[in-house]
Amino acid sequence: MHPLHHLSFGVADLAQAGHFYDAALGALGLRRVFEDDEAIGYGFHDGEDLLCLKLRPGASAPGPGFHLAFSAATRAAVQAFHAAALAHGGRDNGPPGLRPDYGEHYYAAFVIDPAGHAIEAVCKAAA
Repeated sequence: MHPLHHLSFGVADLAQAGHFYDAALGALGLRRVFEDDEAIGYGFHDGEDLLCLKLRPGASAPGPGFHLAFSAATRAAVQAFHAAALAHGGRDNGPPGLRPDYGEHYYAAFVIDPAGHAIEAVCKAAA
């Protein structure tokens, strides 16, 4: 049993958020596992979302101090996540690279999604 079932982000523009997360999370091997008119879920298996985007008019991202980190299998996946995010409306918040303050092999990239959520992809495997 995992301690977290899923996380949800409220977004004012579900189509825009879906376009962004299809690309950014697709680079990490995640995909849409469900969708309806008011939500899109991302994960690995149908019906089992890890991240859910929920249409909420007037939604805003949490303030400074909050971010969500996604695991990446390889450093190349971190780079692909960052490139896909920037190509689909994200803003750079820290390019791919080692973060020795977080650990010897901590390789990460940080972006801000189109709705203002701070997200990260991280690989902790040695090169």
